[in-house]
Order: sequence, then C-alpha cells, then structure tokens
Amino acid sequence: MEAQKPTQPAKANAKNNSGSNVAGIKNAFLVILACFVVAVCLFIFWFGHESHFEEGHPIDLWGTIYKGGFIVPILQTLFLTVIVLSVERWIAISSAKGKGSIQKFVAGVKKCLAANDIQGAKTLCKNQKGSVAAVVAAALVSYEEMDKNTILTKEQKIANLQKTVEEATALEMPALQQNLPIVATLTTLGTLVGLLGTVMGMIKSFQALAASGAPDSTELSTGISEALINTAFGIATGAFAVISYNFYTNKIDNLTYAIDEIGYSIVQTFTATH
Repeated sequence: MEAQKPTQPAKANAKNNSGSNVAGIKNAFLVILACFVVAVCLFIFWFGHESHFEEGHPIDLWGTIYKGGFIVPILQTLFLTVIVLSVERWIAISSAKGKGSIQKFVAGVKKCLAANDIQGAKTLCKNQKGSVAAVVAAALVSYEEMDKNTILTKEQKIANLQKTVEEATALEMPALQQNLPIVATLTTLGTLVGLLGTVMGMIKSFQALAASGAPDSTELSTGISEALINTAFGIATGAFAVISYNFYTNKIDNLTYAIDEIGYSIVQTFTATH
C-alpha cells in the first residue's frame, strides 16, 4: 500500500489534464445523420431540379449525377462524412499538439531536466498545453513526489515514474484516435457502396438491351449514367478516406514518438540524479 500512495496525485493530475487537451466531436453518429440530411437535400433540390433537365434528359453534370439513382445520396453521405471527420481530426490533433512546435518544446524540457529545473519544465508545459504537455506535466508531478519520497527504493521510484508516464499517455491516446476507425471503415465501405451502385446501373442497362424490339435508349443511358456516377463517387470516397486516415495516423505517430521521447528523458534524468 505504501508504494501506491505517491502515484495517486499524479494519476489524478493526468486525468484532469486529459479531459480538456483534445478538442473533437464525441458523437460521430450525429455527423453521419447531418451529412445524410445535407446529401438528400442536395440530391432532391439541386441535382434533381428541373433546370438541369430537358424533356426528362439531363443537360448538365448535375442532372447526370441525379440519374445515378438513390445510391447517390448514400455515397454523398459517406463522402461528406469523410470530409467533416477529416476537418474535425485536423482541429483535434492541432489542439493536442499545443501552441508551439513540439520539437522545440521537447528540446526545452530536456534542457530544463539537464539543469534540474523542474519548475522551468512545468512552466513550459503550462505555456505549451496540449496532449504532450499534459503527459509531461503529470510525469513532472510524479518526479517531484518521488524526489521527496524517503520510503521507496530507487527501483520503486523509477517504476512509479514510468507507470505515471504510461497512464498519462493511455489517457490521451483515445482522444487522439477518436473517429479515425470510422474514417478507416469508410475507405472500404465507400468503394463497396459505389460498386453496388455500378452493378445496379449495369442491370438496368442490360434490361434495356433485353427489351423486345429496339433497345430503349433512354433506359440504356440511365443505367450507364447510374453505373458511372456511382463508380466515381465510390472511388472518390474510398481514395479520400485512405489519404485522410494515413495522414492523421502519421500525425498521431509523431505525437506518440514525442511523448515516448520526453517520457524516457524524464525517467533517465531521475535515474542519473538519484
């Protein structure tokens, strides 16, 4: 029991910091619902507007998109969702980085640790803000507690300090990765829904060709339009989702690396000076 008590304030500090360091949308379902409403409104009131048709035939791109059928608003919902969540992740990860350069912040904290200036390192965390600063601040609190502790052995102090860094990091990571699994799902879902629309469009085309007598050119063109429009939206959704997911995954990896680097430095400094 003695060995656990010194870590409690640090854990509480990490929890308090983690709640406000990463901005973001907590309920992605509302985003999908809003995107669906926007997509349906666009499909009905813009793409399907009579000004884009002449005698039932599309005269521009918007009318051609409308001929893509009911799969179009579904694909538009997926595409809009990817865009909104990508912007949301940009804002969230920017807030997680804090106000200044991560590289300069890490270098500044290392310099303070080398000079045994814990208060200076805390000031840097206060000015930087963000997830990395929150983890470092929690580690510094634990550092001071272990420095003043006269009961635990050096090995126990180092273990507690490492545990604090790990716990603080674990509290921050879910907020950084939030909504990215949805973007990852849309990389495949967008392509599959687009393929479904393509197949349905081709079915209509073949039905027009199979009709008795001369093929119905209107039905044939409608089927081809549906197939191509859905293919285009599906590929665009999948491609944009892949780019977005990989981009933000790389950003998170960079933040994680910075957290690991500064956490290792704190532990090594404590080991070397005690």
